[in-house]
Amino acid sequence: MDKSILRQEGKQQLEELAKHIDKKRKKEQQIATLLFHSKLWKEAQTIGMVRSQSFELNTEPIMKKALSQGKKVVVPKTLPERQLNFYEVDENTTYQLSDFGIEEPMNNLVIAKKDIDLILVPGLIFSKKGYRIGFGKGYYDRFLEDFSGKTCGLAFSEQLNDDWQAEEFDQAVMRIYTDTLEGSYVYE
Repeated sequence: MDKSILRQEGKQQLEELAKHIDKKRKKEQQIATLLFHSKLWKEAQTIGMVRSQSFELNTEPIMKKALSQGKKVVVPKTLPERQLNFYEVDENTTYQLSDFGIEEPMNNLVIAKKDIDLILVPGLIFSKKGYRIGFGKGYYDRFLEDFSGKTCGLAFSEQLNDDWQAEEFDQAVMRIYTDTLEGSYVYE
């Protein structure tokens, strides 16, 4: 199936799920519990994650949990030529909306790629093999090409779809935590 069609369908499914607040929140809690009990989470000292949009899995509780456990949280900013940098944040960080409608930190506390232990990679669609369809700009695939840390995706069961073919530039995540019976898929 065509990625652009899947991208649209994925966003529509997330927007539909967001209308069912209690259902969405329950699924988020299931996924977060799997993440918090994982080896990836426990071993990570510096965790990268995006500030989610309202229809996406809410990363705010995950960010708060990381900070309360003394972990360093880093949030990406988009740069020219479809590049990303991650910046250290805390509960006092101020954000501004990017051209894509995503909150980005206003500070300049850049953290080197090699110093990030785990990145929670966002996506609209995830395959069980760890590949993802994002918003179509390629920022994360470029960043992850030479990333040596760990990666995972947090996905609602509605986001799982194997009816598409990954392309050579697509970067798979190592694990997906989801609200299905299996709970997670491993690609390590």
